[in-house]
Amino acid sequence: MAGGGLDSVSMSKSASQTPSITLPKVLFGINALVAWCGVLLSFTLNASGYYPPDTSTPTLFGDNPVGIDGLVGRLLDWITYFTILSNVIVAIVMTLLFLRPDRDSKLMRVLRLDTLLMIIITGVIYNLLLGPGVSHQGWDFFSNGLQHVITPILTVLVWLIVGPRRWINLKVIALSLIIPILWAVFALVRGAIIGAYPYSFLDVATKGLTSVLAFIGVIMVVAIILALVLMGIDAVISAWTRRAKRS
Repeated sequence: MAGGGLDSVSMSKSASQTPSITLPKVLFGINALVAWCGVLLSFTLNASGYYPPDTSTPTLFGDNPVGIDGLVGRLLDWITYFTILSNVIVAIVMTLLFLRPDRDSKLMRVLRLDTLLMIIITGVIYNLLLGPGVSHQGWDFFSNGLQHVITPILTVLVWLIVGPRRWINLKVIALSLIIPILWAVFALVRGAIIGAYPYSFLDVATKGLTSVLAFIGVIMVVAIILALVLMGIDAVISAWTRRAKRS
C-alpha cells in the first residue's frame, strides 16, 4: 500500500513537470519554424553565391562577385536588408514564446509588437512596391515566398488567434520604433560608406537625402497608425474574450 502511494505521488509529480501542449505553444512553434526556414534558406542562397552579380544599378546592392571573394560583401548586404531583420526578429521572438508561452516582460512586449509592425511592413512594401514584375525561379521562389508572403501572413494570424493579449500600449508603440529607426540609420550610413543601398527608395545617391528621409518619415507615420490599429484590434478581441468567459 505504501509503495503504491509513493508511486502515485511520483507519477503525479512527473505529470506536473511534463510541459503541456497548448494551442499557443503549437502556433508559436509553427510560426518560429516557418520564419527560421525562410531566414536559413535565404542565408544559404546568399552565402553560396546563388544569385549572379547584378551591376545594372551600381548604387544598389548586388554587385558582389560569386565565390569566396564576394562572401563577406554578400553577407553584409544580406543582413542590411529590412526583410532579413524583420524575419529574424519574428523567428527569435516566436521561438522564445514557443519555449515559454507565458513569457512576459517590457522588452518582450516591445519585440512582440516589432514582429507585427516590421513583418507587415515587409510584406506590404515588397508586394506593392518591389515585387510586382519580378520573377523568382528555383530556390529563390521558395525563399522569397517564405519571407515576403507566408511568414507575414502567418505571424499576423497567430497574433490574432493567440496573442498574447493586452500587451500593446502607447509606451510599447513608441519603444517599438527604435529598432526600425536604428536599421534605417545603419542602412544609410553603410550606404554612404560603400556607395550602395539595399532598396531603391533608400538610394540617396539617386533620389537625394531629402527624398529618402521623407519616405522614411512616411513609413514611420504608417507604422504608428498600424500600431494604433493593432492596439484597437487587441482591445476588441480582449473584451470579446472576457465576455465569452463570463457567459
